This record gives sequence, structure tokens and C-alpha cells, in this order.
Amino acid sequence: MDIIVIILVSTIFLCVFGLCLKSGNKICKSKKRLDGRTCVVTGGTSGIGLEIALDFAMRGARVIVACPFDDEGKVAKEKIIQESGNTNVVYKFLDLGSFKSVREFAADIIQTENRLDILMNNAGVGIPDHKTTDGFHIIMQVNYFGTFLLTILLLPLLKKTGTASDPSRIVNTTSILHRIAMLNLDYLNPDVGCNLFKRIMYYGNSKLCLILFSRELAKRLRGANIVIHNADPGEVGTRIFDSAGVVIGFIISILILILSKTPFEGAQTPVYAAVDETAKKVTARLFRNCTMQSPSSAATDIQLAKGLWEQSVVLVKLSKQELDECLKEN
Repeated sequence: MDIIVIILVSTIFLCVFGLCLKSGNKICKSKKRLDGRTCVVTGGTSGIGLEIALDFAMRGARVIVACPFDDEGKVAKEKIIQESGNTNVVYKFLDLGSFKSVREFAADIIQTENRLDILMNNAGVGIPDHKTTDGFHIIMQVNYFGTFLLTILLLPLLKKTGTASDPSRIVNTTSILHRIAMLNLDYLNPDVGCNLFKRIMYYGNSKLCLILFSRELAKRLRGANIVIHNADPGEVGTRIFDSAGVVIGFIISILILILSKTPFEGAQTPVYAAVDETAKKVTARLFRNCTMQSPSSAATDIQLAKGLWEQSVVLVKLSKQELDECLKEN
């Protein structure tokens, strides 16, 4: 009987706590149309990314959804077309866990698209524990290094598209877990075989790296018509937690569904950062619940951001000539 009472009380507490959290959830109220614009959404075939891609499609954009699973990509494309009524939706293969794939995807976009208005860097993994074919820990490569390389390679098209009145936008999806990060620039590619706690910390590290990258990139693009933001979607129950194991991942997802957001709700802040008129007037900011937030102190470390940039350029094997070409003014 005591156990039943404890379970009942705990359930009631979690439900009440969840309702309190949900009361802070915000919906993007911008009615901005995206007719004639082109948007790339990485990881745009499931969870938050699918909701973001659907939102852009309903605003009239040409939407390119990217993921490393062909079947999922084709299904998502048809779903977006069916629900939005917008047939200008494309699926393209992209594996952020492969620098070769990132380069091929970026080259294809540069060659086949005449503009790129929004780059939504949404794709990410949870806490798996293995190396990529490039020899990087999967968490760091997919969540950060692949995104870093992709963004740099797409800069020429973003710069070509943006104007003073309507700048191109880059949105990096980060997480509140950037606050637990313990980033060591000499240890950006950790070993595998880590315990669960370390993998969670590596996840936090990858999300801190995205914020630092946004800050440094914004500084290097000063004067260009590109706005860069970080969006924390909040705690959302998606398949990203499956990598914690079937049982633990299921429990985490269920708890988060009770306590916090649906994928639709999680998509609202990234969409806000990409379309809101107020958000286009600032750059390198962090948004949560469609509101500007202050990141961790580490995320504002200018020297850390510069050091991370320099290390990242080396690790993803960007040549000086290639980097200069991507960063040069039009």
C-alpha cells in the first residue's frame, strides 16, 4: 500500500511540475511568409526538425530536408508536401558523421541552388558511443564538427542571398546541457568506451561548441548580411534519447513528454530565431521559449571561442585557401 501511495504522489507531482514547465512554453507568433526563399533543415525528417521543415513549407518556402536515411527522407518529404500543400520540398542525403558526405552535400547545394535564406542546423545525436569513419567520436562529429564544416562551406551562398533588410539566417540548435560542459581544447575528440555520465558531458560539450562557434563566426562575418543564432528547443521527447539504451531511453522520453514539450512545441524557438523580425536585428544570441537568454559564462569566453575555431579548422581539414574563399566579402 505504501508503494502505491508513493507512486501515486510521485505521478501527481510530476504532472503538476510538468504543467508548470509547459506554462512557460511559447509559440512563434511571426506570420512572415517565405515565398521565394530557400531553407535547408538538417535532421528535417523527424522530431523537431520535421516540425521546423513543415512550418517553413507552410510559409511557402522551398524546403530542403537533409538526413542520412533515404527511406525516412522520402517519407518525410511526402508528409510535408501532403500537410502543407507545398510541392517545393526536396530530400537530400546528408550524413554529418562523414566529412566526405558534408562536402558532397554542400557542393550540391552551391551548384544547384541560386539562393539560401535559412540554414537550420538542427540535426544531432544523443549519447551513442562509437567512432565515425573519420575517426571522431560520433557525438562531437555529428553535433558539432559536421555542422561547423557544413556551415562554412555554405557561407558563399548565404552571403550572396542576404540583404541589409532581409539577412540570411543560420540557426544552430543547442541545449541547456551546454551549461554542464567541461570543454578542453586539447581533448575535442574524446575516446569511446565512456560511461553514461561522460557521454552526457560530451553532448553538453558539443552544444557549447555550437554557441562558441556562432559567436566567433558572427565576429568574422561582421558587415555581411548574415544573422547567426542559437536556439534551445527545451526538453523534448524524441528518438534522440534512444542511444541511452532501449529501457533508459524510453523512460527518459516518457518523463520528458510528461514534464515538457512535444516536437511541435520544441520547434517553436528555432523557427522564431529563423523568421522573427526582432531576431534579425541582433546576432550570435541564444533563444529559449522564443525569448533571448543569457548562456553560460563559458559560452561568452572570447578566447575559448577563438581557440575552438582554430582547432576546428584544423580538425575538419579546411585549407587556408578554402576558408578564405568562404569568408571573403562578396
